[in-house]
Amino acid sequence: MNGPSFVSRRSLTACAVLAIGALVASGCSSDSKKAVVTTAAVTTTAAPAGVTTTSGAPEVTTTLAPKDPSAIFPDLAPPTGKEMLIGFVNTEGTPGLDFPDIRKFSVGVADYLNKHGGMGGRPIKIESCVAKGSPETSQQCAQELIAKKVELVLTGLDLFPDYKAYTAAKIPVIGVLPILPGDYTADALYLTGGNATTVGAMAAAAKNYYKAANVAIISSDNAGATGTRVALEASLDVAGIKHTLVTGGDNETDAGYQGLMRQAAQTNPDLLVSLYSDAGCIGTIRGRAALAIQIPVLTTSICSGKDVISTVGDDAVGWSFVGSSTKKDSPELLILQEMLAPVLKVEASTIDPTALGLGALGMIETMSLAVFANKLAESGTAVTGKSLYKYLQTAKGLHLWPNGAEIECGASAKYPTICSFTFPIAEYKAGGKVETIPGLEAVKTVDFLP
Repeated sequence: MNGPSFVSRRSLTACAVLAIGALVASGCSSDSKKAVVTTAAVTTTAAPAGVTTTSGAPEVTTTLAPKDPSAIFPDLAPPTGKEMLIGFVNTEGTPGLDFPDIRKFSVGVADYLNKHGGMGGRPIKIESCVAKGSPETSQQCAQELIAKKVELVLTGLDLFPDYKAYTAAKIPVIGVLPILPGDYTADALYLTGGNATTVGAMAAAAKNYYKAANVAIISSDNAGATGTRVALEASLDVAGIKHTLVTGGDNETDAGYQGLMRQAAQTNPDLLVSLYSDAGCIGTIRGRAALAIQIPVLTTSICSGKDVISTVGDDAVGWSFVGSSTKKDSPELLILQEMLAPVLKVEASTIDPTALGLGALGMIETMSLAVFANKLAESGTAVTGKSLYKYLQTAKGLHLWPNGAEIECGASAKYPTICSFTFPIAEYKAGGKVETIPGLEAVKTVDFLP
């Protein structure tokens, strides 16, 4: 994958927010692939012809269908097996690279699981190590966790995991988000695909939904945005779509954003793709509306946040968002709220799953592995770090918690560490709603990766 050899806070944060938008927003949707009922379903089955009871009536058996594995946790008793020691490496305490909520959420999930089934029946102990955004501190964390004899290492946002040390110690590594190019081919597994799959989803939607032959890209001209833009251009090349680029500053005036939108529209594209975030979302949305541009725009889930939508209102008509979907109540939402209430120190009912920030990455990672561990235990296999890694790598029918994105580790030979390749895409509807586009609930990206 093309991209810079370093990472800025802006690019790292944007990449993480994309993953969160894709995984959490749709995770609390009753129309997502993994939405479930909260009570067991009853199935009655008649016996084969000719089989009767002593009363002469046909014999009937009744079975209870189990709850979906992503919603079963409230019914599980505290685990009683051998404690599972899990290492967790995260970047914190460095200006511009300080993400403590990822660790806090993961530890909060472990506290919840230690009351509700653990990791496949095993209680969990998290051994945390803080990296400082340098190779040396990541290496120190690796040595520390190896010395403590952890059986599995999870990474939050660790820029420089010491893969060689973990491999030599035969300790598997599972991360939630690949960051630098080396992560995509390392001896590890990543539950999401980062920028590679995000831009792949954009290219897939441009080709298959918008039927675009020509796309104009609008982007700020900084190192983080450049890496994403280069990857997007590569994905559009894979899709056979022509593209032009318009760049501006990180923070433009209203007139500046209008100028960018005008310049992009003058190329007569079938689709506009905006890579702006934060205030840039508001500026580009308002700029398009002020110029009465009718060309549809595809952007990221960052621009579908409530702070943006509440500001721009119906100026967002015509905009669609990779990683966003309709948000409704679900059993998983209730679990999420109960689990995170002690972490956030608020009432459970007040927790908005779309406003969790980067901490959601730690929740997604740890809860997904708990679902997989429970399924592994049900198969009769002892749950260990190594067996869980192998199961994630090879099992079929697994989905991330809470949104149900399918797990397909190794589906891309070019990016062998990536384990999920689908994104929902939603659009703004007049009146303030962001709703999933029918047919784009799970856009496949494998064939469009850069």
